Amino acid sequence: MRKLVIRFNAPATLTFALLALGALLLGQTLGSGVTMKYFCVYRSSLADPLTYLRFFTHVLGHADYSHYMGNMLLLLLVGPGLEEKYGSGTMVWMIALTALVTGLVNFIFFPHTALLGASGVVFMMIVLSSFTAARKGEIPVTLILVVIFYLGGEIMDGLFKQDNVSQIAHIVGGLCGLVFGFTVRRGRR
Repeated sequence: MRKLVIRFNAPATLTFALLALGALLLGQTLGSGVTMKYFCVYRSSLADPLTYLRFFTHVLGHADYSHYMGNMLLLLLVGPGLEEKYGSGTMVWMIALTALVTGLVNFIFFPHTALLGASGVVFMMIVLSSFTAARKGEIPVTLILVVIFYLGGEIMDGLFKQDNVSQIAHIVGGLCGLVFGFTVRRGRR
């Protein structure tokens, strides 16, 4: 009889999910001030070293358990396949770059808005996953449909909805996924 083994199959994805859970628990335990100080990006002084940290850590912060679960379920569905295709190290860089870009966009263009959550990273992964079967010189139909349905929907929501969802983070994350899909070479684990 074969022995069943539990394997930490997607280290970058699983570590990200665990770090985000830690940030959520920290904020829930110590108060929302901790989340705001360390896990939200917003316009603040460039002389404050935490400003630069928040460009990356805002993707770990979540308002509540529901917000966390909404992002993590998608991340855990899409992330392992991408990590298998591109490698853990490449995924860490893609997550970090997406965090930086979404953080900078919010910092520069939305000075009165705080941004937190992994949805930009999730949208990057959704768009990137549509490149799974792409070959050189081809644009997969799945990519076209993802761009129309997901990014198109976010553009429409951004224009016509008034809610607490950052459609710009979704759009920027999706654009990062598009850029990564066309430029990043496939790695091997």
